[in-house]
Amino acid sequence: SNIIGEEGGKAIGRALAINDTLTHLSLTRNKIGEEGGQAIGMALARNETLAILELTGNNIRVEGGKTIGTSLATNKALIFLGLGGSVIGTEGGKALGLALETNKTLIELELGGNNIGDD
Repeated sequence: SNIIGEEGGKAIGRALAINDTLTHLSLTRNKIGEEGGQAIGMALARNETLAILELTGNNIRVEGGKTIGTSLATNKALIFLGLGGSVIGTEGGKALGLALETNKTLIELELGGNNIGDD
């Protein structure tokens, strides 16, 4: 981990929105936080090449989880999404659940340690 923080997460989000070559990105334990998670989530709505995204341990919280969920609903490239220990909570979990109703490409979703309730 490089601890790029929220500003680094936002910069990566901006880059992912226009990148058309990257297929695998691992940002495990980089403290990208909620705003970084939201930026990367918004980029997923536009990115058509990223297949593997590892965001484990980044504390993207509820809003980051919700933004990623919203974009995942229309994303057609991602096959693996790692969000373990990202503190997305029940609302973030619900957003991801809704996305899975329409997403046709995601094969593996890792959500351990997120305080997702049973609502």
